[in-house]
Amino acid sequence: MARTELTELPLDQVGTLLAVVDEGTFDAAAAALHVTPSAVSQRVKALEQRTGRVLLVRTKPVRPTESGEVVVRFARQLARLERDARAELGMSGPGEATRVSIAVNADSLATWFLPALTRVPQEPRLSFELRREDESRTASMLREGLVMAAVTSSPEAVAGCSVRALGRMRYLAAASPQFAERHLGGPLREALAEAPVMTFDRSDDLQDAFVRRLRRSRTGASAVRHYVPTSEGFLSAVTAGMGWGMIPEAQAEPLLESGRLVQLAPKRPVDVPLYWQQWKLDSPALATVTEAVLAMAAEALR
Repeated sequence: MARTELTELPLDQVGTLLAVVDEGTFDAAAAALHVTPSAVSQRVKALEQRTGRVLLVRTKPVRPTESGEVVVRFARQLARLERDARAELGMSGPGEATRVSIAVNADSLATWFLPALTRVPQEPRLSFELRREDESRTASMLREGLVMAAVTSSPEAVAGCSVRALGRMRYLAAASPQFAERHLGGPLREALAEAPVMTFDRSDDLQDAFVRRLRRSRTGASAVRHYVPTSEGFLSAVTAGMGWGMIPEAQAEPLLESGRLVQLAPKRPVDVPLYWQQWKLDSPALATVTEAVLAMAAEALR
């Protein structure tokens, strides 16, 4: 019996840890839970003793350790299951919607992802919380328990999650005709190493990787670069002639047809594989969203 007790995770302690992470401090968590800061501290310490792990980094705001992330994810999943059970039992408040949190990359958000959500049935009522993040980093939000599902470039399933292939998002190297005439008159592999380039943010490696492959060297795109952290703004900047960039095919095609953009290397598209990762929960809300996302991806992605 003693062994069973030691391996249990008391729900009040788990919920308290989640409150501390979400609120950022022990005092704020105490206010949210209507208990004293001392009680919050004692619950967290008791949970750390029970698990034999340090679960929080005591900074401001506090941060979960790697072990803490496991407990936080568990706490969020418990809360999700409780909300689903209440909804199925008719215990939800009037007009209360089930919240579904999803991490999604900006280009998917600007092209095919929102149309996927419009396919989700109106009943039961859902409330979407979308977290925009690069596809290479959305999996970390799942790992930290911040979202229930994510569009990611990683085929490796996060612990406690399932993964399914969505398809490939194709990118085309493009620029305005005026920009191409002014900056790209010589051999493309040489010109792109000098021409102004658009990047989404400082972690965006798509343009550099394209130039490295084109040049077959470690040299990336030009040091003259502009950072525009929205998909729509990035496209507008390329169309306006600020620099060249890798544009999602769905966004580029109408502009190529109208002549507002020119494709720089028609035989060298770049395909980025995308995956759908989600918590392994028997959640009707999550299942409904997953079905809509997979169906839309089958139409929109390669």
